[in-house]
Amino acid sequence: MSNVKIPDPAFAQSIIDAGGKTLDLCYQCGTCTGSCPSGRTTAFRTRQLIRKAQLGLKDDILPSEDLWMCTTCYSCVERCPRDVEIVDIIILMRNMAVAKGYMAEDHKKVGRSLLKTGATVPMADNIRQLRVSMGLSADPPTTVGDAKAMADFRKIMEKTGFDKLIGGQ
Repeated sequence: MSNVKIPDPAFAQSIIDAGGKTLDLCYQCGTCTGSCPSGRTTAFRTRQLIRKAQLGLKDDILPSEDLWMCTTCYSCVERCPRDVEIVDIIILMRNMAVAKGYMAEDHKKVGRSLLKTGATVPMADNIRQLRVSMGLSADPPTTVGDAKAMADFRKIMEKTGFDKLIGGQ
């Protein structure tokens, strides 16, 4: 049995058409991978992900956990000698993955917290107490502390289907 992968130029073109116009500028120097903080502690290799995108290896990219290892810190973009918009391309591919039903479990957890509390990181009781001791309301004037804003936000999550995607109630 062969492990030969068939490139799909239409996938690469769909990335370019969606806004990843600099995809073809990458000549695989590896600067992105060398400057990636995620790559220092994981098997994530930015350069490989971009190369797979150039080749149109959609089935290697969309279900891959690698797609979700980018922290969107833009270190790679700042150092790229060809000004490839690497993070934007990764975000485009994430959007494509989500459209196909793929999303990393950790990202779903953050989304569920957002749906439940209105914040990606729930407010700890000691922070609430500190706010009150400083003369502030226990909850900040965001969706966390504004019931109407939270209700509106949840409506948006429901209308877009994001609540179902993340497994929220």
